[in-house]
Amino acid sequence: MNDPHCADRILGCFVGGAIGDAFGAVYEGQSPPIEIDRSLGWMLTDDTQLTLATCEAIADAGQVDPESIALRMAAWFRTGRINGIGAATYKALSELAAGGHWALVGSRGERAAGNGAAMRIAPLAFHLDPELLEHRQRIRDVSRITHHHDEAYCGALAVVVAVRAAWQDACSLGDELLPLVASALPDSLVRDRLRELSVVAGAMTLAEIAARYGASGYVVESVPLALAAAARLESLGFESLMESIVVLGGDADTIASIAGQIAGCRLGLAALPAAMLAQLPYRETVMETAVRFATMRR
Repeated sequence: MNDPHCADRILGCFVGGAIGDAFGAVYEGQSPPIEIDRSLGWMLTDDTQLTLATCEAIADAGQVDPESIALRMAAWFRTGRINGIGAATYKALSELAAGGHWALVGSRGERAAGNGAAMRIAPLAFHLDPELLEHRQRIRDVSRITHHHDEAYCGALAVVVAVRAAWQDACSLGDELLPLVASALPDSLVRDRLRELSVVAGAMTLAEIAARYGASGYVVESVPLALAAAARLESLGFESLMESIVVLGGDADTIASIAGQIAGCRLGLAALPAAMLAQLPYRETVMETAVRFATMRR
């Protein structure tokens, strides 16, 4: 695929996600009402760091290989390049760094139903077609590096479908997004929440959705909320969209990061707000990795 427009959208995905992560990290764990304080510095978290590690592994291997991705994530962990790590992800990374097998270290049980797979899965959308059974298995394998839970996988699959749809103009980022993603998912609570939101979200603000359904790191709350937010890109614009997410508190960095990946993929790098890009920490590193990945993908 030699289309520079497509490459710009790939860059927009990763940079848009990093902006959402760094902006949202300031407000993570807070409870509304929240006011935005523009004097606060932004910070990147594991949402972006593990996404970039995944990009590096795919660029080096030339394909989506779970073992390569796990080894790169472990290398980033060993060298102290990952911060803000949740319990499930920390367990997996620490065991990987100690020599554990990628297919065995992921957390299991109810605590594994977090969004730690969904937050880093976006690079797979540019290499794998979720309509193909073999590709779905690879998405599941990469998810299970940290989270051995069907809901965590379904949340990650939802992000892959949404990013791919934004990249390929498969739907508008409006009323079509939630039903399109829901129709691609297996029976799950994530699918049920997306179906419900596709009916009721149009009559609710994001704050009302978060108040009714939650905005925690539980994947059934965070991924549908992120997609419902991304579906408002065309009415809000990127900057207002990010602001409307971070004031929800809860798992603000991951929700804003996932929404930013989808919205940035639709807009492309060139259309992201210059002021937000200027405030992004380590933007040279983010850009370098994103450019290498996008160049390899073409």
